This record gives sequence, C-alpha cells and structure tokens, in this order.
Amino acid sequence: MRLQPNTHARTPGSLWPSALALGICLMAGNSSLPGAEPAPPERPRRIYLDEFRPTSVLKTPEHILTRAKYPCVNVHTHPATLTPQEIDEMVKVMDEANIAVSVSLDGPAGPKFAGHLHQLHDRHPDRFVVFVRMDYIGRGDPRQPQTWDVHQPGFGLRMADQLTEAVRQGASGLKLLKDLGLYLKDADGKLLKPDDPRFDPVWQRAGELKVPVLWHCGDPLSFFNPIDEKNERWEELYRHPEWSFHGEQFPSLQELIDARNRVIARHPDTTFICAHMGDLPEDLLLLGKYLDQYPNMNVEIAARVAELGRQPYTARRFFLKYADRILFGTDGIPPMTELIPHFRFLETWDEYFPYEDNPFPPQGLWNIYGIGLPDDVLKKVYHENAERIIPGVRKKVQAYQAAHPEPPAAPDKN
Repeated sequence: MRLQPNTHARTPGSLWPSALALGICLMAGNSSLPGAEPAPPERPRRIYLDEFRPTSVLKTPEHILTRAKYPCVNVHTHPATLTPQEIDEMVKVMDEANIAVSVSLDGPAGPKFAGHLHQLHDRHPDRFVVFVRMDYIGRGDPRQPQTWDVHQPGFGLRMADQLTEAVRQGASGLKLLKDLGLYLKDADGKLLKPDDPRFDPVWQRAGELKVPVLWHCGDPLSFFNPIDEKNERWEELYRHPEWSFHGEQFPSLQELIDARNRVIARHPDTTFICAHMGDLPEDLLLLGKYLDQYPNMNVEIAARVAELGRQPYTARRFFLKYADRILFGTDGIPPMTELIPHFRFLETWDEYFPYEDNPFPPQGLWNIYGIGLPDDVLKKVYHENAERIIPGVRKKVQAYQAAHPEPPAAPDKN
C-alpha cells in the first residue's frame, strides 16, 4: 500500500512562523513578561449622583471662625416652633458666635402676635426683635379659600390696621413669604400678582410707621428652569421636585421680580429688605442696577452664601459698592456649624471650602471662597445697616455690647 505524503509536515525552518505567533499570543496574555502591556483594569462601579462625595485634596490656609469679628444682627431666623429650652440653646449659640440680635420673621398677625413676642422677650428681652407676617385668611376658613379676607373688599386697609396694631405691641417690620406670587390664588383661581393694588395700603402703612418690609418673592433661578441634565441644581430638585416652579402654571422668576420692583417704585417712602439677595444672587450686575434705581431697596444674604461664594471677585466688588445696602442673615435656626461658613465667606480669603455642614451640599455641587471684607464693610453688614433700618435693633445691640464687652486687643509684638 502506498502511503500518501504528509502535507502537514514542516521542516525546522517552516516551524518558525507558527512558533512566533504562539509566542506573541502567550506574551499578550502574560503581563508579567518584560515589556508586556498590562491588561486594562476593571472599570470602577458606576455610582449614582447622590452617592458622589468628592473630597478635595487641596492644601490651603484655613480659618475656622466660630465668632463674628463684630457684633452681628441675624435678620432672617424662624424660631416660632422652638421650645423655651431650645430658645435658650439658640441664645447660647448666639453668644458664642457674637450674634447680638436675631430677627424672628414668624410673628402671626392678629391676637397671636403678642404670644410669639412674649415667648422670646420674656426669656431674652434684649436678644430678639419680631416681624409680623401678612395675614391673607383673617376670619375666613383656612380650608375654604373663597372665604379668605384677601378676597374681600377692603382687605388692604384691614391688613394695614393689623400692621399698626402689631407695631404698637412691639413689631419691628412686616414679613412676606413667596406664597404671594407663587401659591396664593384669587377667587377666580389665578395666581395673585405681587403688585396687585389691593396690597398698596399695606405698603403705604409700613412707610408711615417707618418699619421695613422683608420680602421673599422668588426662589433660585434654577428652580424655574426644566429639571434636566443642564440644570445645575438637578440633584436638589430630584430630591425635592415640589420645589420646582417650572411650567406654564407659574410665572417666571423675572416676572416676579419685575412685579416686586414695581411695588418698590410705587412706594418710595417705604423701606424694603429683599430676602435672599433680592432673589437674584446669580446675577449681581442686574441686582446692582436695581439697587441703583430704587434707593429704598436693600438686600440680605440669608441662604445665599452658596451662590455668592462661588463668584468671589464679583461678590466682593458688589459688597464694597453696596456696603450700605446689605444685611446679614442665615435663615432657619443656624447651629454653629452653619455659621462658620458665613463668617469665613465674609471675613477670610479662604479658598474652596464647603458652604454647608451637610456632607452632600444641599444647594449645588460646588465649594466657595472667602471675600475678605475690610472692617468698615463688615461692621455695616453685620450690624450697622440693621441698626439704621430696623426699629429697636440699635438699642438691643448696645445692650448686648454692654453685657458682652470685647476683650482688649493683644498688643502688637512687632
């Protein structure tokens, strides 16, 4: 039988290409061999945005200030729900932080006002002043908006008289919430506009009584934009979709601001403190134009250090130019951990630090910078402007200073 030739046989020389290919394959699979390219690492686990906790590795000077450099007036607090013991704790923090006076914006109009006033003054007579709130309901049924006083003829004069009575009892101003313009509806179901003429008697009376109106008119600009991938407050709105005012059922933020400004223009003898940096901390150039246009308009910084501190150059120029028109405020009942970023922002040149004590920043995924204000501006922002604008504050600050004398400055060793 004749054998067929083995067509698969190779001469020693013909084995080289196959051996070379095998060697390359082996080397490619063995990263330990000299000169071998390592295998790509396993991709990290994809995380959700609310799991993201970037921790800065920057090493820069830090000044953890637990005390304002000068006596401070916090013009934006809400202590209405505190127990007597919690009020005592609030005042203890005020002492530690050099906050001479806190302004409660929680005074209810009508017969309950005196109770709130005494709740604060009986325990700490020189540490609080109280603003009264606008009362839209009156003797109506809270569950039946059609019965509310705001829908009845003569509401403006009745509310003005309530303001007069509250001032007689000790109120130092009038507080407006953002429900006027965003929630409060007329009898026909349409949102009431902030410049509705039925409120003109109230603004006029405030001017006659020489008490300011502290007005929260809108919310951050991002809350009026679509909740999508371009919204820089997306994570906040995802957690609180009820905070969104985007949609045809709401006015734009600019419409609210324009209506508020028309009120300010109509009542030049009334002093207005526009809360939260005039609801326009994202555009300080425009806010400055409004301050130039309306000399009876002022602003306070409550809950807007996050916005101001990420634009330190613009913010510092703004504070220097409008030093007589800016007041200190925080919102809520701030613990020391929330006061520290305010003091660092105003007093230091610290860089890239958290604006909140919350590990997940509640108002945007960024850090802030200090603006290092000079002493004359700090004094105005901390207490001098509030003393000039808000009745009763100057006397209480003086009482605080008498009871809490500052230690003498250490001598200069140089």
